[in-house]
Amino acid sequence: MAKLDVNQYMRQHYRPEDFKHLHWRGSFQEYLELVSKNPKVTRNAFQRVYDMVFSFGHSQYQEYKKEVTRYHFFDDPFDVGRDAVYGIDVHLMKLVNFFKSAAAGYGTEKRVLLLHGPVGSAKSSIARLFKKGIEHYSRTDDGALYTFEWVDDQETEILGGQKIFPSPMHEEPLKLIPVEVRKDFLDNLNKGLSSDFKIKIKGALCPADRYIYSAYMDKYNGNWEKVMSHIRVKRMLLSEKDRIGIGTFQPKDEKNQDSTELTGDINYRKIAQYGSDSDPRAFNFDGEFNIANRGIIEFIEMLKLDVAFLYDLLGASQEHSIKPKKFAQTDIDEVIIGHTNEPEYRRLQSNEFMEALRDRTVKIDIPYITRLEQEVRIYLKDFNLDKIPHVHIAPHTIEMAATWAILTRLEEPKKSDLTKLQKMKLYNGKTLPGYNEDNVKELRKEAMREGLEGISPRYIQDKISNSLVKHGHVGCLNPFMVFNELEAGLKHHALINGQEQLDHFKEMLAVARQEYEDIVKNDVQKAISVDETAIQTLCANYIDNVKAYTQKEKVRNKYSNRLEDADERFMRSIEEKIDIPESRKDDFRREIMNYIGALAIEGKVFDYKMNERLHRALELKLFEDQKDSIKLTTIISKVVDKETQEKIDVVKSRLIKNFGYCEICATDALNFVASIFAKGDSAKS
Repeated sequence: MAKLDVNQYMRQHYRPEDFKHLHWRGSFQEYLELVSKNPKVTRNAFQRVYDMVFSFGHSQYQEYKKEVTRYHFFDDPFDVGRDAVYGIDVHLMKLVNFFKSAAAGYGTEKRVLLLHGPVGSAKSSIARLFKKGIEHYSRTDDGALYTFEWVDDQETEILGGQKIFPSPMHEEPLKLIPVEVRKDFLDNLNKGLSSDFKIKIKGALCPADRYIYSAYMDKYNGNWEKVMSHIRVKRMLLSEKDRIGIGTFQPKDEKNQDSTELTGDINYRKIAQYGSDSDPRAFNFDGEFNIANRGIIEFIEMLKLDVAFLYDLLGASQEHSIKPKKFAQTDIDEVIIGHTNEPEYRRLQSNEFMEALRDRTVKIDIPYITRLEQEVRIYLKDFNLDKIPHVHIAPHTIEMAATWAILTRLEEPKKSDLTKLQKMKLYNGKTLPGYNEDNVKELRKEAMREGLEGISPRYIQDKISNSLVKHGHVGCLNPFMVFNELEAGLKHHALINGQEQLDHFKEMLAVARQEYEDIVKNDVQKAISVDETAIQTLCANYIDNVKAYTQKEKVRNKYSNRLEDADERFMRSIEEKIDIPESRKDDFRREIMNYIGALAIEGKVFDYKMNERLHRALELKLFEDQKDSIKLTTIISKVVDKETQEKIDVVKSRLIKNFGYCEICATDALNFVASIFAKGDSAKS
């Protein structure tokens, strides 16, 4: 076994100069020089969070003729996308706009940010992202911030016999400047700075720092310079694990929790040392509000908190201050993020005693995804070849599970000619006759609660996991295995409210099954009719007949060389494949010819792939012509002749090569499609 040199790895990744840079220490005067060079080190918590989001860049795209911004911060660049949030960019824009307004001081900095949505809609992931982001940002040059500690080589009684006393709430060093001189000092410091950012000093020192400051002022008879000689400014690295600048509060049993967890508590062992329980040095400023100063505090399931805890939020949000036991109001600078689900929020709305909290809350809806391609991305993070190399996931398996999840979240369309499945496809960017971007935008607007109800991604993830455990030995997971698992789990689903919702979910599952049946038939049909030359020949024949029909000409028979009328039966055999009725055939044919004419003017040649509907019709027609020669229905019988088997093997290899099937699921797909056609043949007879 090769000998591992740990030091070598450490030298590659950790350099002493980097450590020194991140753990900079200096005098108060040196800090002022830093501030004059880079005033942004004095930003408040909201400004820092907003700049942090923007530091990862953004891109823009059009959706329903509206420009949407995608902030790359929400791709989770910290954990390779583990907490990435997809499909709700419009809502994330509202969230970023909240921070933009707060950073500018327009009032939202005095509010509690409440992420509201159904279970499993990424509320916790977003909160985690902000905590990870601000922690990472504080370690960059752009995100640098500083605090201070008191230093006294004499181990005086002022510091409680210690040589070093860190600021317990990681205060901004500029707060050490007396209130009386702040205005003149800031006027001088802000000269020449751009109007978009001016240095401000808000609030007073925390009780412990204020006590020590006053004690040194007494000792030196008001000589502020001598007091500052005991100040050592240091770089502050935010860390959730070290409880520096990032706090998390979670509801617990009422008997085991009190408000001191938020605002700190008396350290009874130090009362004997300092002689009083009102001495701030005998107080532990380690509540979540205290330690989150200069950063972020997250309230998990915020509205499950006891009312007594919610009262603390009132002052913390509006006045940016908290009230530790036996001490005056203490200033804080932090972003307060809470998240809750809908039943808890409805309870808040109905509680007339909580009007003050409602008034100080900005609610941002975080709904479920309603765009299929984005929902699929969630599951591909966990169920992919890298994470499950031993099991092949058949094509459309993840897509079908996601299809069902989205169908349960959509509201019934108000237009009678539109199904939920069609609505889902429109949301996913597909086109349907009679619907444009404006129509889709209207569909979005009329569905007020879309995405706030339905099946959560967690349920889908759990059931795909169960399917892998149950059927992993087969070597391939197909949609039917997942469908069965999804349906079986519904009767035990804790969040289903009554029989009506259960029936609705089962109905949508039947729609998803039917959709898969159509998709797998389409795959097999394409594999059979994949012959490009045959499709081109068929297309050319159809275009010749359509041209002759629309221009009232004759078409030359390539076998007899005679001029004949357009072959109506042949044209209808193609058009019927895409459900073009007799009454619409002329419109469709003229549409094709007009398109070909427009291309000719531009010097372009028509290709059947340019028209999706015609392309599909030609494939289906070719499949219809060829399926009998392959004798697809014989697959499900035990007797298959050699010639047919060779043709079946060719189709199977095409499914594997062109559509991502493996040997197992390609065989299953062919058997399933064969059984469908067998049923159709028996029904006809």
